[in-house]
Amino acid sequence: MRFVVTGEWSRNRLLQVIVLLYALYVAVLLVTNALLYFQEMTLAPSSVVSYYLGNEAEFSSPRSYQGLLETSHFHLFAMGMLLMVMTHLMLFVPVSGSVKVWLIVIPFLSGFLSEGAGWLVRFVSPDFAVLKVVGFLLLQGSLTALVAVSVWAVFTRRQAENYTGFVDDEEDDELGS
Repeated sequence: MRFVVTGEWSRNRLLQVIVLLYALYVAVLLVTNALLYFQEMTLAPSSVVSYYLGNEAEFSSPRSYQGLLETSHFHLFAMGMLLMVMTHLMLFVPVSGSVKVWLIVIPFLSGFLSEGAGWLVRFVSPDFAVLKVVGFLLLQGSLTALVAVSVWAVFTRRQAENYTGFVDDEEDDELGS
């Protein structure tokens, strides 16, 4: 952590390797996440409805409460840890405070949306299927952005002026960013 806070991460090759390998790991996770999603559903809300509510023509059963609970239990923990690590890195990248806020908030909101939408489709209304698709796309897109920004930050020589995180645009200007 000291290397990130002090701005040494652009000079510490081992830390750069760690961040790059983690970014690669997350990139592979993104691919497997998409493959798993498209194994069961498409971007059409009707396919989401069929997955969660079952489909007599395909002889598929609705997702059970127990099955959704077990999946959510694992996903909430794993995604929480992943998002905590990836968004934490955003505190130290050389971008404006408002960009940092978006890079931190959107992944968490899309993770909750993606996970919660399945519950809403199954137990509230099939009309929430579009939220599942939107949540999936936002989560994939925001994680891709986090990976890209992390890799970019490793190779840039500029360091973040504000090591504590949020600085609004006016304060950024005062700091000479």
